[in-house]
Amino acid sequence: MAIIVKICGLTEPESLEAALAGGADMVGFVFFEKSLRHLTLDRARRLSGQAHGRAEKVALVVDADDARIAAVVEALAPDWLQLHGAESPERVAALRQTFGLPILKALGIAEKTDFSRVAAYEAVADRLLFDAKPPKDAILPGGNGLSFDWTLLQEGARALKKPDWMLSGGLDPQNVAAAIRLTGAPGVDVSSGVETAPGRKSVEKIRAFIAAARAA
Repeated sequence: MAIIVKICGLTEPESLEAALAGGADMVGFVFFEKSLRHLTLDRARRLSGQAHGRAEKVALVVDADDARIAAVVEALAPDWLQLHGAESPERVAALRQTFGLPILKALGIAEKTDFSRVAAYEAVADRLLFDAKPPKDAILPGGNGLSFDWTLLQEGARALKKPDWMLSGGLDPQNVAAAIRLTGAPGVDVSSGVETAPGRKSVEKIRAFIAAARAA
């Protein structure tokens, strides 16, 4: 089965086009004002048309209320909602029902005990995303360019009832193939690993990341 590749935090037509032309399966757009990758609704509308029918569009929100999510859905017309905050399993289930969209739920991982939450989220989300747990003083819940001990997934992923999950955190064109081989991840997600500076995507790195993931 082919690896699912997601390029996240896209803000410009040029970098979005690189992801689409390179064959990314999913393209992610961030709606979180503290992030340098945050999109306005107007810009989301423009990028949505560019991506339509070429890849699955993912709207990333962080502990957003229903009104905010409704505005994002109206602007982007996403195929997925990515919940990257402290949303409870009950909140995940409620949002899935309210908006009728599949849910990609991010879970921060730093140690083996972090997998104790997986079963509850797996029961309500359509796909899980294992990301590095942010430092206690971090402003962002993800996209910090940090990785975690990927060997934890060798056991943690085996306990999953759904084989549909993704790996994120500290991935880049140089290490993504090794990460896939080590963890057996069926999907990978990158943001900061294809940037030249925080929030500034590199067309060359996007192309290289997708090629490396496919080659793995």
